[in-house]
Amino acid sequence: MMEDFRHIYIRLCKDHHVDPQDCVLETLKSLEHGSKNKAVLDLSTTSLTPKTCAVLGKVLATDRTFVEIKFSDCMLSEDAVKGLAQGLAYNTFCRKLDLKGNNIRGAATEALGKMLQHNKCLISLCLEWNGMGMLDNSFAVFCDGLGSNTSLKALDLRNNQISHDSVAELAAALKRNVHLRSLDLRWNNCGLLGGRSLLEMLQSNKTISRLELAGNNIPSDILKSIETTVQNNADRQAIVDENQKRTQTMAKHIRDMEQDKKLQLNELLTAIDKQEDIMTKSQKASTQHIGILQLALDERKGAFNSLAAKLSMAETELTLSEQKVSDLNSVINRLKLEMQEMAVSHVNEIHKMKE
Repeated sequence: MMEDFRHIYIRLCKDHHVDPQDCVLETLKSLEHGSKNKAVLDLSTTSLTPKTCAVLGKVLATDRTFVEIKFSDCMLSEDAVKGLAQGLAYNTFCRKLDLKGNNIRGAATEALGKMLQHNKCLISLCLEWNGMGMLDNSFAVFCDGLGSNTSLKALDLRNNQISHDSVAELAAALKRNVHLRSLDLRWNNCGLLGGRSLLEMLQSNKTISRLELAGNNIPSDILKSIETTVQNNADRQAIVDENQKRTQTMAKHIRDMEQDKKLQLNELLTAIDKQEDIMTKSQKASTQHIGILQLALDERKGAFNSLAAKLSMAETELTLSEQKVSDLNSVINRLKLEMQEMAVSHVNEIHKMKE
């Protein structure tokens, strides 16, 4: 990823006829081979030209390498800040941006406002030691972008020469922004009117839980009221965060339970499918076995019927034989009687002859 970033930077420099700056190349090489946090691009205190910043902005527009980018104390020109802001407006990966000590004012301030209007991932922005409040119109553009931003959680505007009029613009923007939680306005020129604007804003904004206002010539009673309101917001936010944490925990627990139920259901369905396969195979085997037994039974039936027919024929023949035997016995008995009669007659004849 780091090597890809360096290659894209060099290629875009060639496409735009810009000489790659050694300080940028050295920083990228040190991140590739060093033990530093490779998710942080730190070009602080380097002297960057507007053309280099324009190229870096184009690279950062699609970058998914760095979650934190630092350009502090680089004394960037307006065009340099514009180039970076135009790219960072479409970055979807960076979470922290540090532009401390770059004398940002005028058109550069407006460019940062437009960046905030489009950027949806930045959560922390440091703009300490700049001159953003020097031109009220430019700062109003910045505030307009801040008011429509939905991701920024912490904003550092220390030492930016912000007047009470600019604070009023900032307060109006924060009435629309319900996402910013921490705002640092130390060492500016808020004054009484600025303090009142902030206090009025806090009546409707319930998300700012940290507001630093030291060095702004705000009367102590207003400061006390602001501190009380901010503390109430902090307490309320702590309760909301705790509820969200519990809700997330419960949601995770529910998701885990649903996942377990799904796994159990899948296992049950798999077991049922296996059981059905086993039953189907068993039924098929039983059907085949029954078919074989039916064939064997049919064969046995055929053999039995054949034997029954033979037995019937044998019984018939036996009946006929018994009839014949009976007839022969009758003939024999008759012949015996005839022979006895003949013997008696013969004996009588012999007696007659003897007489």
